[in-house]
Amino acid sequence: MQTVKIVTDSGCDLDSTVAAAHGITIVPLVLNFGKQTYTDDQITREEFWSRMGGPEHPQTSQPSSGAFYSVFKPLVEAGHKVVCLTLTSKHSGTYNSAWAAAQEFGGDVVAFDSQTLSLGLGYMALRAAQAAGEGAEISDIIPLLESIRERLKLFILLDTIENLRRGGRANALMPVLDQVMRALQIKPMLTMVEGELKLFGTPRSFDKGVQRLREAILTRTPAEMLIVVHTRIPEVATSFAHDLAQATGFHEGSILIGEAGPVLATHAGAGVLAAAVVPQE
Repeated sequence: MQTVKIVTDSGCDLDSTVAAAHGITIVPLVLNFGKQTYTDDQITREEFWSRMGGPEHPQTSQPSSGAFYSVFKPLVEAGHKVVCLTLTSKHSGTYNSAWAAAQEFGGDVVAFDSQTLSLGLGYMALRAAQAAGEGAEISDIIPLLESIRERLKLFILLDTIENLRRGGRANALMPVLDQVMRALQIKPMLTMVEGELKLFGTPRSFDKGVQRLREAILTRTPAEMLIVVHTRIPEVATSFAHDLAQATGFHEGSILIGEAGPVLATHAGAGVLAAAVVPQE
């Protein structure tokens, strides 16, 4: 029987065991430390952070279209159709690579721009896999993903903008951030608007930023899903998730919580707390 298989990229930040349990295939993004190149699955978070303190700031790049093609081909040959979800096309070329590879398979493979990142993308992949497991076709899964994409709101509290600057993926936003950073001692808070990072707020401390993050989520509940992502501050993320559960009545064990992987952490730096909400329809 024909089934739909779900493919995504490692910017989804899903744990590999969770992805495998849901039948999701992850195509790794690429990380460069000087002349050394790694795929996202070849370097652990601990190795990554130990090297982040060195003289060479890492650079990232999308998987090649060939990397996606090599994943799509055996799935299609086995009689499946494929939905491939990727990081937002506004800050990564990953969607373009997936789309180019998908053209080789006609309507058997569809590339979908999530217009988000990290566990926002991860949640979309999980929902798509759940639907596929229940027998949904591509024509059912794409509208589901479009609905989630329209409702999902992501907010990111940064400790510093230096990694974002050095990563070069948010150049359009940097003049605004530089201006407010020069004038104020702030912790910039970002959101995504149609897949593009935008300035959302300028709290004067991390604690005030956490309060603003909380308000941004609570005003968009009741929720279908709550998501918390961090870099190197697991206790803060766990505490924040507990607070959201207490404030909303959302089951704490159902909140998606995780640490951003090396590729996204390259641009975010350490000490980041992010949260996303998918309001109920």
